[in-house]
Amino acid sequence: MLQILEIVLPVFLVIGSGYLAAYFKLFSAAQASALMRFATQLAIPCLLFMAIVRLDLGKEFKFEILAPFYIGAVCSFGLVWLGAGLIFKHNPGVRVAIGFAGLFSNLVLIGLAIIELAYGAAALKVAFAIVAMHAPFCYILGITAMEFSRADGLGLAETLRRVFKQVFSNTLMLGIMLGFIVNLTHLPVPGPLETALDLFARAALPVALFGLGAMLMSYRLRSGLGEVGMITVGMLIVHPLVAYVIGHFVFNLPPELLNPIVVLAAMPPGMNVYIFAEMYNRAQGIAASSVLVSTVLSVVTISIWLAILG
Repeated sequence: MLQILEIVLPVFLVIGSGYLAAYFKLFSAAQASALMRFATQLAIPCLLFMAIVRLDLGKEFKFEILAPFYIGAVCSFGLVWLGAGLIFKHNPGVRVAIGFAGLFSNLVLIGLAIIELAYGAAALKVAFAIVAMHAPFCYILGITAMEFSRADGLGLAETLRRVFKQVFSNTLMLGIMLGFIVNLTHLPVPGPLETALDLFARAALPVALFGLGAMLMSYRLRSGLGEVGMITVGMLIVHPLVAYVIGHFVFNLPPELLNPIVVLAAMPPGMNVYIFAEMYNRAQGIAASSVLVSTVLSVVTISIWLAILG
């Protein structure tokens, strides 16, 4: 148990220090936002670019690696979406916004740090393969479901335009796409540029974790705690459980592949769930609360999953 705490606590101590810095007004909301912009728009894209460039695409991008995580994600989305309608009686658009909170995991800001501490740098290859597909998969599913659910749906052409804009207009996806281009074309990265990108990449996770903690200070628990509890169960229990069952019993994956997949599946919702809710003006309070509550509770649930996986 002490070994597990040595893995999990450093990540959440950095998040907690950001939260306390914002709470005691050592960091203003504007400063926290600037930190997150640096992390998400510059440092993390550099991290993802170099990771994709160095990946063996034929070895890492395999169906049996991606399927357990993404089937689990769809199961969590479906469970939360159904519960939002059958239990809480929300209208179709709100159901999708709540379901999206049960779909989009915080893989980059928390997941990568946990994977590296738990299983070493080698396991990051599995993580990066999943991360590369994450934003396109989630936004395509979420936006398509929302547009078909809304009474004022925009039609196929406008739906496709929105999907394309959300997926490919952020620097995280730009870093991933450029990484694929360089990898597939075997373009050399000049030495000084590679060194500079690695310097940015090394700053990405600690800055992002600290900034995440500071940003969480601005979130508040609001109404809809029943829905938040359902999202938390979907993300922290259902998603990793489905990933484990499929990875272990269907694909018989070895621990060096199965463990990082399951731990990534156990991550709490990312801040993109709030961005999605804001984009459609639906369930913003529930989305914000789900990020806060699930992130706090994930300290315990991630530790439990690490113990189960050994």
